[in-house]
This record gives sequence, structure tokens and C-alpha cells, in this order.
Amino acid sequence: MSVVSKNNNIISMSFEQALKELEDIVGNLEQGDVPLEESICIHERGEALKKHCEKLLKSAESKVEKNRIGWNGVAEGVEPLDSG
Repeated sequence: MSVVSKNNNIISMSFEQALKELEDIVGNLEQGDVPLEESICIHERGEALKKHCEKLLKSAESKVEKNRIGWNGVAEGVEPLDSG
């Protein structure tokens, strides 16, 4: 099975699933007892998982809003969290 086909299932993963697998990959690579060819494959999967997590986080951030408070302390609506 190619790396591309192995990475196809990442798209359907939740953030938590992808992050857990990424943490497992990092742990395995840090141990240093993984054969070189396997290290390369799992590193590539780790990169795909990282990109997926970043995409999900960016999507979540765009949905988070903060309340806009008027000069009198009354909520006047909402705005994107990062609008300053």
C-alpha cells in the first residue's frame, strides 16, 4: 500500500484522533529503534497528520467569536475572535 493511500483515511479523522496518532508517531521516532525505511514512511504520515490538525484548528478558529461590548457595557453583537 502506498503512502498516499495510507494517508487517505486521515481526511475522515477527528482532531483528537489525528493528534493522538501524531503523538504516537513522534514517540516511536524519538525512541530511535524504528528501521530507516519505516521511519521515513511514518514521518510522512506524521506530516500529513500535522497538516490535517492545522487545517482543523484553523477551521475551528474561524468559527470562534467574541462578544462585542458597547461603551455602556451592553453586548452589541459578535465579531471574529482574531479581528482585534
